Amino acid sequence: MSAATKTASSESLEEMNARINEENARLRKKATTRRRIGLFWSYFALVLITILMVFPLIIVLLVSFTPNAVTQTWPPKVIPSAFTLENYTSLFQRLPVGREMLNTVVFAGVVTIVSVFFDSLAAYGLSRVDFKGRGLLLGVLIATMMIPGMALLIPVYKLLAGMGLVNSYWGIIIPRMADVGGIFLLRQFFISIPKDLDNAARIDGAGEFRIFAQIILPNAIPAILTVGMFNFMGNWNDLLWPLIMTSKPETRTITAGLAMLTGHGSSVTPYGVVMAGALISALPLLVVFFFVQKRFVEGIAMTGMK
Repeated sequence: MSAATKTASSESLEEMNARINEENARLRKKATTRRRIGLFWSYFALVLITILMVFPLIIVLLVSFTPNAVTQTWPPKVIPSAFTLENYTSLFQRLPVGREMLNTVVFAGVVTIVSVFFDSLAAYGLSRVDFKGRGLLLGVLIATMMIPGMALLIPVYKLLAGMGLVNSYWGIIIPRMADVGGIFLLRQFFISIPKDLDNAARIDGAGEFRIFAQIILPNAIPAILTVGMFNFMGNWNDLLWPLIMTSKPETRTITAGLAMLTGHGSSVTPYGVVMAGALISALPLLVVFFFVQKRFVEGIAMTGMK
């Protein structure tokens, strides 16, 4: 092969490599541009969803500092021209807020602790203990979730009224001491824990309750916090059951107390006062969620995994 031919081949190879490098650079640039566009729209959607989720809370905050006369005007003003603390003052004058908040803490807190304990015991039996009819029992429990809660209000009320538990803490706590949804969620999480741990503990002489307390529960903290968070939020925000079972401020919850502000003795709803009460009622939930959010998300993500 002559020197000229070798030189031509070398130049063509260099040109080919240059074209390949140029094409690779173009593809990388295109992929980077596409990725950036995708990230932009992802963040845009995330910001939009966040605004939509936070917007009602912002409205509650603004209305709580807006004079009642302004809240009755039309069209409504998103950002009022004047701010006042009169709504908070009026709220504490109309309702025993401190007592009702204490009642709500007792109601939601006791129900959460007791229901998580009973739910975890039931979930342990349905997931770790082999006994005849376990599948049938689980199916029956899940089937009870199809019964509307409204259908049980009158029978449960008559039962508790016959026991003299109306206007008492136990009257609003006892019907919520177990939850089928919590049992099912914890059962799904308990299934993901290796059974070798149980067998090793039984070989060492551990009983069922010791296995439950020292092995299962420590490994199920995310799921337990998740169930507890659901229970606490649901009972804290519950209106109908406390409103039916309590008629005295000594046992009334904050949500039932706020319901007393509307439609009683006045044709005008004090929106500013109601929003002030709603904001005060929501603050404990925000604090609780702030401290358990990591475990809460972890429990939701891991539940049902095997």
